[in-house]
Amino acid sequence: MRSIPLRLLAAPLALLATWTPAAEQGQALLEAEARFSTIEDLPEPSSGDALEVGCLQVLPGDRLAVGTRRGVILIAHHVSSPDPRKITWTVFARGLFEPLGLQWREAEQALYVIQKTEFTRLLDRDGDGRADRFETVTDRWSFSGNYHEFAFGAPQNADGSTWLTLCLTGSSTSPNRWRGWAMLVGTDGSITPAASGIRSPGGMGQDASGATYYCDNQGFWNGTSSVKELKRGGFLGAATGNRWYADAPGMGPQPVDPQPKSRIVTELARIPTFIPPAVLFPHGIIGQSPTQIICDRTGATGPFKDQLFVAEQTFSQIQRVIIERVNGVAQGTVIPYRSGFGVGCIGLQLLGDGTMYVGGSSRGWGSRGRKPWGLQRLRPTGAVPFEIATVTTTTGGFRVTFTAPVEAASLRNPDSYRLAGWTYIYQDGYGSPQVDRITPKLTAVEPASDGRSVLLKVEGCQAGHVHELNLEGLRAADGAPLLHPVAYTTINEFPHAP
Repeated sequence: MRSIPLRLLAAPLALLATWTPAAEQGQALLEAEARFSTIEDLPEPSSGDALEVGCLQVLPGDRLAVGTRRGVILIAHHVSSPDPRKITWTVFARGLFEPLGLQWREAEQALYVIQKTEFTRLLDRDGDGRADRFETVTDRWSFSGNYHEFAFGAPQNADGSTWLTLCLTGSSTSPNRWRGWAMLVGTDGSITPAASGIRSPGGMGQDASGATYYCDNQGFWNGTSSVKELKRGGFLGAATGNRWYADAPGMGPQPVDPQPKSRIVTELARIPTFIPPAVLFPHGIIGQSPTQIICDRTGATGPFKDQLFVAEQTFSQIQRVIIERVNGVAQGTVIPYRSGFGVGCIGLQLLGDGTMYVGGSSRGWGSRGRKPWGLQRLRPTGAVPFEIATVTTTTGGFRVTFTAPVEAASLRNPDSYRLAGWTYIYQDGYGSPQVDRITPKLTAVEPASDGRSVLLKVEGCQAGHVHELNLEGLRAADGAPLLHPVAYTTINEFPHAP
């Protein structure tokens, strides 16, 4: 996931203990969010295993597989019971090495696990509820023993292959082959280097179309954290691992080195295979350590169907991400979704009724949630919040839709909207401040007749920038403000004029 910043290492533990959602985000917001979803603690397993959750996977039969940092796979039973006390636990497997990806393959009745050193198939052949066969699918990547050499896995692709990402050693170097790369594992166990430029992943997932994304954390080559799309042959920005291109003939020539203290939009013109971050997460505003990605493909979250939900370790939150594809390039918007979790959120799964299972650990990094580890459940109350539903980029601004009609006077009032923008230095140093700040000019406001959307005509937006859309002035018909009134939209491409 990420290295520990020196400032965090120097911070007293008493200071970390004050990182509570109420202190930093406001008790009023937590109370408002709780009207639409409630957070429940789930019981600890009777086996005594610590729920330091690294990954989750929904299983048939009202079960949930839980992979822990200690190398244990636990199974939670009756997970949809409204009474969390009825949830029971069994141990499925032990002896794994920090699993950070799970897949259930129904046809095989097998649980696949991505651990630090291998991709493993687990089978329960005698039906007693415990894995009795461990099969190595592949272990053809380097592992030096460095604690930061994490391996994350995504859901299975439509062709049966699996993406996995290999963190740089210590989050900054690549002394051994394929550190800083994304690999594709075939159904036959073959493994192919398929994308370079990985730095420090935190989790992976797919959108409604099946495209795969991962979260890269702020640090070397990453001015801020972001969601990035994985494409075969692509370069994702961290040049440290490019030394292994000679061993990956199918990837083509090695990209040229980025220029010092550059900008991503500048390097896109120099490096043809460069895939820009789809959505930038402003550091310290939209969390600091994004992790697991899930997609609501069924409409379980109501108005947010087909959107991504991203767990956040440091801030103990979930964020909502809206992806759009402009000129073939992924970009989009991030908006806060739910705060107040008691742990640093790492694993995330969504059930068909809209319930989310969230588990994690402070893992020594610290988090706003005070608990060192745990598994919690986010359950919708049935009420629909007044929220920004979508943001899309137009040829001359943004179209914003809402989950409920907006009061007409506030919707058409230009003073209801405030715009800002900035980008980050693209460099091999650690992170970046906000730079190249802009103030886009709102030139026209065109509400839809039903009050559920508005076209904002804007001058001065810039490709490569994240654009802050502050809509605090809007009110619903009943006078309620937006639950989360600020959206952050990354523009990589502008739509072509019709």
